[in-house]
Parts: sequence; structure tokens; C-alpha cells
Amino acid sequence: MKKRTVAAILMTSAIALSACGEGGSSTSYSGNNASSTIEASSELDSAEGASNDQATDIQTDGNKDTTASSSEGEKKQKGKGSKSGKKSEDSSEGTLAYTLSDGEEIEGGTYTAENEDESAIGAADDTVATITGATINKISGDATSADTSSFEGVNAAVRVYGNATVTIEDCEITSDAENATGVFVYDGGTIYISDSTVDVTGGGAGGIQVAGGGTLYAENLTVTSASKAAIRSDRGGGMLVVTGGTYTSTGSSGCPAIYSTAEITVSDAECVSENSRAVIIEGKNSVTLENCTLSGNDQSTKEGSIKANVLLYQSSSGDAEDGTSVFTMNGGTMTSNSGAMFYCTNTSSVINLTDATFELSDTGEFLIVSAGRWGSDGSNGGNCVLNAEEQTIEGTITVDDISSLEMNLEQSDYTGAINSSGQAGTVVVNLSDDSTWTLTADSYISEFEGDLDNVDTNGYHLYVDGVEVK
Repeated sequence: MKKRTVAAILMTSAIALSACGEGGSSTSYSGNNASSTIEASSELDSAEGASNDQATDIQTDGNKDTTASSSEGEKKQKGKGSKSGKKSEDSSEGTLAYTLSDGEEIEGGTYTAENEDESAIGAADDTVATITGATINKISGDATSADTSSFEGVNAAVRVYGNATVTIEDCEITSDAENATGVFVYDGGTIYISDSTVDVTGGGAGGIQVAGGGTLYAENLTVTSASKAAIRSDRGGGMLVVTGGTYTSTGSSGCPAIYSTAEITVSDAECVSENSRAVIIEGKNSVTLENCTLSGNDQSTKEGSIKANVLLYQSSSGDAEDGTSVFTMNGGTMTSNSGAMFYCTNTSSVINLTDATFELSDTGEFLIVSAGRWGSDGSNGGNCVLNAEEQTIEGTITVDDISSLEMNLEQSDYTGAINSSGQAGTVVVNLSDDSTWTLTADSYISEFEGDLDNVDTNGYHLYVDGVEVK
């Protein structure tokens, strides 16, 4: 056995970043809409949804006069706190058709929102409440601002904020208005939701979402979203923990199953994106998958787009802090129906893989690290660290001349070629003694650490810093 280390001068400078059951009764809350004037404002390009490409702000003139009605015996509820049935103005001028009181426990009933910037039910301040077996509908009334909808949850069917904590069990939640998320928590709020369905059909909205420091725990949900991610976060981030269930995004390009500007963990769940990437991580945020099944079908058509199942990037829209995007997958299966499995651009990233199964698209590409359509030309490459343990990897890897890759294999086997067209960016391969690399074409890297006997050239050649070593 011979051990050989071939070194090259590494470029260490970082890239510049620019980048529920149904109740037997119904409670409905309605009101009168004021007239509006529309002012459009553009936002820096995001990889998710058209509303981030062109956000529309609408400023409402006049005051809203809102009435609420309920019939005796419509709701079965327990706990303290009186409910006036009136709307409550919140910090971002959105309203709640029904405001939960501290200690309230709702059982059954139907809660409906019909007006612009109105949520069907929610809580603020330090309220602690429970909703069980209710039907919650956002049936009409578009958001007057795409930003307050996406960043603060205005117009969501369920909205929790201001340190409130709400538990939701066995509920049916639907949303059919523009910019009306299904379940939204932000500003220190917390939601625990389980054994429920969330169906979002309106544009510019996701399924379950955190932003602005919200926390959401979801268990055994069926979530469908037709415009943005089924599991989603936005500006200000937070924490979202998902266990079990099915999460499906049906929209066109820009509608992934998971979109992260937060810390998102998903376990034992099925995540499907029918027409977009499976996962998008923006900036200094993360997605961790434990024994999940995922699939994506990237249909990106914008000029400069590179199709991939998992995108790690920085859009520089202000929605995510600059830093390292982290994707971790332990066990489970992920399928790419279009494009590469992973794509890193205009950010630093870490990809951690352990005992996962990957089914590549017809392109046969595993990883692309390169410049793309975000950031400033010449400084918008990617810096990626790929850590694989007890992992089988197949497919080609490409790193362009302003990008870098460090690939660390422990008890793992890689079959594929790296930069088969010739040397480009900085590529370091660290191969443990119990790992192998089988070439499928000539490969060009900057540095190799390991035993060259563990490299099977398969009739091809390995070049390190321009020198053929095997």
C-alpha cells in the first residue's frame, strides 16, 4: 500500500456574497372593505415564487368598519377569557376575524375570513390557547401587501405572533385568497399543530410558515400548496420542526417542497415538489432531513438558470443573512426528476450526507458549484464542503473557475468524474482509507489526500494540479 499526498496552492478567499375534524356549527365573521390604491415596487430576484420578483404594495385609505355575528351554541369551548367577536388590529394592520383569549380551548366550529388583510383565527401577546376539531377557512380577501403577507403573516388563515402560543389539533385549514398562507407564526409566537390538513390554493402563499423569529412544530400533517413552498420560511427566520406527514407543492417553477431562510428540520415525512426544486436554502440557514422521502422536478426557465433538486444560494433580497447554507440528510431517499441533485451558487455551503439514497435525473449530475444568475459577475461562484459518511455517491461533479469544493469521504464510495473537461476551480478530495473513488471520465482536481490505490481509474486518468497521478 502506498500513500501519497499531492498538494496545490488553495485559494482561501471567500466569495463575495450579493446576493382539523369538522364541527357541526359555523361561525362567520365579515366586514366592509375600504377603497384602495395600488403602488407597485420591485424586489431583488428570489428563487421562489413570482411574488418575490414583483412585490405589490397596496395602501388602504379610510377606516375599516367590521361587524361580527355568531349564533347561540355555535361554538363549544372551554377555558377562561371572553370573546367579543370583534376584529382586533395587530401590529402590522392586519386583522383577526376571531381573536383567541388567554386560556381558551376551542372544540369544533367553523371560523371564516372574507376580507382583505384578515386572518380567520389567531392570537397575539402572551396568549396561550388550543383549537381542536375546527374548520378554518380563508375564503376571500386578498392581502394588500405581498411583503406583510410573506414577512408577518397578514391575511393567513391562522396567524400567531407576539409571544402567543397556540396548539392546533385535528383541524381542517383552507386558504383560497391571494397572499394568504395556511398557518403562519412570527415575532416570538409558537404554534404546535398536529393531525390536521392545510390546503392553500391562492397565489403568493405557502402552506406552513415561520418568519421573524417564529417557532412551529408540525406533526402528521397533510399540506398542499399551489404557489409557494409547502414548508416555508421568510425574512427574519425562526425554527420549524416537522415530523411525519405529507407535504406537496404543486405550483410552477419557484414552488419547492421546502424553502428555508430559517432552521428547518423534517423527519419521517414525504415531501414532493411537482414542478420545482425539492429544497431551496437561502443564505445563513439550514435544512436537516431525517429518514425522509423527497422528490423534485425543476422546471426553471429564467435566463441563466441551472436546474437542480437542491439549491443553496444567496439572492441578496434581504430575506436571508449572508453566511453558510447547510443541508444535512441522514437516511431516506431523494429523487431528482430534472437537473443536478445539488447546486451551490453565490454563497458558501456545507452538504452533509449519511446513508442516504439518491436517484439522479437523466443528466447524471450530482453536484454543480458555479456562478449563476444571482450576485455580481466574477464574484458569484460557490464555495462548497461536501461531507459523506457511510454514503454511496454517483454522478458527475462540476466546479467552475471562480468556485471551490472540498469533498470529504469517510467509509464512502464515489463513482463519477470531477471537472472532466479540465481543471477549473479549486477542488480538494480527501479520501479515507475505507473509501473508494471510481472514475467515469478523466478528472481534474487541485489536491488529493489519501491512498491512490483506493482510486480506480476505470481506464481514465486522474490529474492533480495539472499533473497526471494515475
